[in-house]
Amino acid sequence: MGASHSISENSIYEFTVKDAKGKDVNLSSYKGKVLIVVNVASKCGFTNVNYTQLTELYNKYKDKGLEILAFPCNQFLNQEPGSSHDAEQFACTRFKAEYPIFGK
Repeated sequence: MGASHSISENSIYEFTVKDAKGKDVNLSSYKGKVLIVVNVASKCGFTNVNYTQLTELYNKYKDKGLEILAFPCNQFLNQEPGSSHDAEQFACTRFKAEYPIFGK
C-alpha cells in the first residue's frame, strides 16, 4: 500500500512563545478563544491596511472571544528590520493595537 506519513498532532495550545519583551507565553492561555494568528511587518506595502483592519476586527469581536496573535517577521524582504519591542511600539502607537504582539 501507500507510504505512511507521520503527522504531528500537537495543537497550538502546546506551544510556548516569547512576547515582544522576551517573556514566555504559553499559548494554552488562549484555549477557548477564536484565534487569528498573523504574520506582521511594519515595512510591508500592506502594513497600513492590514494593521487598520486587524485593529477594527479586534475591537469589534474581542468581547465575543476573538484574540489576534501577531508575530512580526523579517524573513520576507527584510520588512520588519527593528527589534520585537520596536514592532510592538509601532503597532500599539500607530495603530492602537490592543492584541498581543509577539517576538520575532
